[in-house]
Amino acid sequence: MLRENYATWLVGSHELSLARPRIMGILDLTPEAFPDGKGGVDTKAAAERGLEMLDEGADIIDVGAAPVVPGQEPLASNDEAERVVPVIRALVAEGAIVSVNTTHPDVAKMCVRLGASIVNDATGFTNPDMVQVAAETDCGCVVMHWEHAGLGSHAPRREVLLDDSRPTRSAAPRPMTSQHRFTLPDEAPIMRQVMGFLGDQARTLMRAGVAHDRICLDPGAGFDKFADEDVVIQRATRSMASMGYPLLAAVSRRRFVGAIAGAAQPGQMDPATYGICISSIQNGARILRVHDVAGTAQAVNAFWAVSHKDSRQGFVALGSNVGDRLANITRAVQMIDDIPLTCVVSVSHAYETEPAYGIKTPVADAVAEIRTELHPLVLMGQLLAVEDALGRERNPEEAGHGPRTIDCDLVWVEGETHAGRRLTLPHPGLGERDFVLVPMEDLMHDPVRFLRHSGVNVVDPDDRVGHVTDDLGEIVWE
Repeated sequence: MLRENYATWLVGSHELSLARPRIMGILDLTPEAFPDGKGGVDTKAAAERGLEMLDEGADIIDVGAAPVVPGQEPLASNDEAERVVPVIRALVAEGAIVSVNTTHPDVAKMCVRLGASIVNDATGFTNPDMVQVAAETDCGCVVMHWEHAGLGSHAPRREVLLDDSRPTRSAAPRPMTSQHRFTLPDEAPIMRQVMGFLGDQARTLMRAGVAHDRICLDPGAGFDKFADEDVVIQRATRSMASMGYPLLAAVSRRRFVGAIAGAAQPGQMDPATYGICISSIQNGARILRVHDVAGTAQAVNAFWAVSHKDSRQGFVALGSNVGDRLANITRAVQMIDDIPLTCVVSVSHAYETEPAYGIKTPVADAVAEIRTELHPLVLMGQLLAVEDALGRERNPEEAGHGPRTIDCDLVWVEGETHAGRRLTLPHPGLGERDFVLVPMEDLMHDPVRFLRHSGVNVVDPDDRVGHVTDDLGEIVWE
């Protein structure tokens, strides 16, 4: 049985937990996709699409100047840099984990210096200059299999030699028949080449000083491979995962997907891609590189929820400054406990706190400790539904979005970091909020130490906002 993979992938300053599948959204910066009206790329529109993919469920944005296509000359490095640099700079500024998809060492080096966390090299770090970039930085490395000569001529199917020496056969001419009795070529020579290449290149990186935990392998679906060979490689996902490196499945809209699913156009291949991605996950892949982030996230989150026990600790900050504040918090806790695959473990006392972030009246605040098996973005949607059910009104024109019947902030989830406008984890204001940190003291011994260990910058009490002024008592919710 395949051992569950609870490794982390070290990418730049991020430790990406692979306890659950991660999605890498593809952002191809072609003028056709993001026209600026002058024959170039609209940087603002491209960066906006990257941010949208984060809100749809992407953990990583893979930025490339143009799709890497077998037989097609790549862009010159200066043209590639002109496209990718401003977009990467914009996404990094928003806290995104960014991968640069390039075969040019100078572009890779430049982008990592700007904050890109991953170098995705289609040539598999066969260029010594690209190996040097990896050795001189702390970027994550995606090693892809692509031997430009391909796997040679079409890998031969296995043959069965039939016994033609039977003396009783008819003297009539026999019909012409093929000796092939298998629909796919033999796995062994294909996987020796693919896994041998990937292993060799990973060791090349490690000899240059790149840590094992920074290396991810990609078998290179569609790159100078026949459809039959791609299927053989996909069926061997379990073997590739056993090599001990994070494994990336980059099958989105590849030709073999259309061939096996009967889809002619790339945009029609997404449902088939979901199926292959789920198969890859089941066999040990943990990173999915896809075009349709929203659809893939929905399919993968549903699959993971029903097939894997994956309960995580989390904390939800609750605040109310309208009506019966304690009753609002109590009802919100009860509704959170009713969310599917989620339960409330304990709740702090409610505390009176000073107004903060433009709010004009004192707030009653509490923190609920939860356990959940939902993806954080799915859970966030459920928390917004709790706010709506309790009459929360949001006015973007008003500071703090105005008075709130209830405010449910998902501030921390075990093993999760995320950037996006819809949800950022850990919550960017967590370390400065006295109205969260003090209630958390009811739930654990030393929340400051706990959060700092998780990478949260917690400020001194005098420098915090929303200071606690009174203990309003216990929340009786069960």
